[in-house]
Amino acid sequence: MEHTIKSENGVMTVYLRGEMDHHNAAPLREQIDAALTFENPAVLKLDLSEIAFCDSSGLGFIMGRYRRMESAGGSMVLVNPSEPTMKILRLAGVDSIINVEYTKGAAK
Repeated sequence: MEHTIKSENGVMTVYLRGEMDHHNAAPLREQIDAALTFENPAVLKLDLSEIAFCDSSGLGFIMGRYRRMESAGGSMVLVNPSEPTMKILRLAGVDSIINVEYTKGAAK
């Protein structure tokens, strides 16, 4: 699992690549939480366009960051989820809880 973080004007965007599963959810959580503590953004955007696989640990990572942002008075958006990831998000009902955003040219 690779990730890149960009912050601008109170918005932190995390670009994720690879598989979001039980092998890497804990280290990813620690790194993203450290960045959230340091930056304290109003909005967290998780770009899921390059996620090839997401299991229940990945869903737990997403929901945990959502709860963290909500408790801090912020918000979270899932950006351009890949087709397999969106399927899991729908099955788990996550898309009815967290806003999903598609940027221009992204598949829905």
